[in-house]
Amino acid sequence: MKAVVITSPGGPEVLQLQEVEDPQIKDDEVLIKVEATALNRADTIQRKGSYPPPPGASPYPGLECSGTILQLGNSVTRWKVGDQVCALLSGGGYAEKVAVPAGQVLPAPDGVSLKDAASFPEVACTVWSTIFMTSRLSVGEAFLVHGGSSGIGTFAIQTAKYYGAKVFVTAGSDEKLAYCKDLGADVCINYKTEDFVGRVKEETAGKGVDVILDNMGGVYLQRNIDSLNFDGRLFIIGFQGGSTSQINLASLAAKRLTVQAAGLRNRTPENKALIVKEVEKNVWPAIKEKKVKPVVHKYFSLSQAAEAHQLMESSKHIGKILLLP
Repeated sequence: MKAVVITSPGGPEVLQLQEVEDPQIKDDEVLIKVEATALNRADTIQRKGSYPPPPGASPYPGLECSGTILQLGNSVTRWKVGDQVCALLSGGGYAEKVAVPAGQVLPAPDGVSLKDAASFPEVACTVWSTIFMTSRLSVGEAFLVHGGSSGIGTFAIQTAKYYGAKVFVTAGSDEKLAYCKDLGADVCINYKTEDFVGRVKEETAGKGVDVILDNMGGVYLQRNIDSLNFDGRLFIIGFQGGSTSQINLASLAAKRLTVQAAGLRNRTPENKALIVKEVEKNVWPAIKEKKVKPVVHKYFSLSQAAEAHQLMESSKHIGKILLLP
């Protein structure tokens, strides 16, 4: 099969489409013929050499895909050959075929094209496992997502609105903020021209928001803490603004705050399967009702992976960037 290989750590130009061995499936895995895969920021970090795949995972990038099941492992019972699915991967999505544990596979959602289904697994599992399963965002609460126009952001806006939250977003341009508003965001903040802490306080009568999903890390930590209401929950999923920070711990105690951080890729297959099951139960109905829609900025072929990475790193996109074999 053909797959995108990271020929050496470096810039987008190190991504090369090459002929490689087909993946071998284990008893609890299925083999998927890939219809599409989607870019995630983690792929660009892996390309630079800073985010190696977990032991035993495919060396090729790609943390999600959609496609058709070609082959079943001996112990797989739920799926059959020919099923149209999408899946959460530990790697290997940038290829024509990929092996994945059966518990990380979801049916392609109704009403969405098979290729666009590739835009969902990573964002759905990230958003559901963080702000819902862990931070317990509930009806009537206020929720802030940084990077509202990203793949995670556009999905988080729609899902939080579906579950009855008031949604605040930050983004870096009026065009991105307008898109977020169209998706349902209630309060849209341009972080380049406005202080998000001040705006959050102003819009919440000084209280702050209840839950924050943050991709910036260190540079935003104290400001996120300052933006939270009593019993507020901050969940950190990225470190685009660095991974170190100095904070005032007294402000955590005074407002009874919770700060948590996690990734998806290095979780156990059992933990991923649990998240995937929850996503199918709680998010797939919203997609079926067309209350949560795929947001795809652009499609590239696998041979254009370098160009797709350049676009992602420019941050000029809104939503997801897909690669098609």
